[in-house]
Amino acid sequence: MSGNPSLSALLPRHGFLVSDGALATELEARGCNLDDPLWSARVLLEQPQLIKDVHRDYFAAGARIATTASYQATPQGFARRGIRGDEALELIALSVRLADEARQEHLSGRSDAGPLLVAGSVGPYGAYLADGSEYRGDYLLSVDEFRDFHRPRVAALVEAGADFLAFETLPSFAEAEALLALAEELDVESWFSFSLRDGGHISDGTPLASVAELLDGKANVAAVGVNCVPLHLVTPALAALGQATGTPLLAYPNSGETYDPDTKTWGPAAGETGQPAPHDLAGGAKAWQELGARIIGGCCRTTPADIAAVARGGAL
Repeated sequence: MSGNPSLSALLPRHGFLVSDGALATELEARGCNLDDPLWSARVLLEQPQLIKDVHRDYFAAGARIATTASYQATPQGFARRGIRGDEALELIALSVRLADEARQEHLSGRSDAGPLLVAGSVGPYGAYLADGSEYRGDYLLSVDEFRDFHRPRVAALVEAGADFLAFETLPSFAEAEALLALAEELDVESWFSFSLRDGGHISDGTPLASVAELLDGKANVAAVGVNCVPLHLVTPALAALGQATGTPLLAYPNSGETYDPDTKTWGPAAGETGQPAPHDLAGGAKAWQELGARIIGGCCRTTPADIAAVARGGAL
């Protein structure tokens, strides 16, 4: 995929890029059972064609970025199923190929539809634990342990041809430090996106200003932002990040409902933060752009229809 522009090169040319929405939501709508520690990575094993179909639907909706089905795909997680070594790494590489195949199919006969990028999804250590800790960040590993955990998957995504890496739903400052070091070690471009405790702090309690300062000016960081958060937290979070960094911002929140990681269920939207909250992605997109968001998409419970509405709204 070396012929594609980098994310950092594309952003100044376009100003605003639409990313995709929820993968798991669409897989469940197609009949997949994701009640599994592997989550959407289970479908890499069982019905990979469905993953490609979802990517293609998001491209058709106007997404310029497809995020691979590797959020919870790790060698350690596959090893629990007896899938080890090269076979596990091949499944991670498959997630990139499926997104690329969807891209090529969408571009066929549409010369004006590109460029489109494939982001290699790298979920946090807490996603591997499958206990909701990616929303708490209450796990303790050393920097070396974090890097050793993430390196095989990151290397497999890069080798398979992902255009950049999406370090996403990060709840832990220490884990972000380790992933930044790994991105620099492998010289791969990335975005860093965090889960939140509130509008000013990531899930482990670190101020967003500290996160922004960690990543500010780093050559391998194309954007920083938030994902898998309620709609009402996006505006204060982007404001906090924007005050501390000139790095392009990104946001891909949930649909508006609130997730309970203990019961693994969805409920009504959380309370207000003193500011009006948008009802959906499209309703918040222009305000988020005004705060510096250059990439906007969706996370849990969002659909191609939501992404199409953001794409129709366009850039400021």
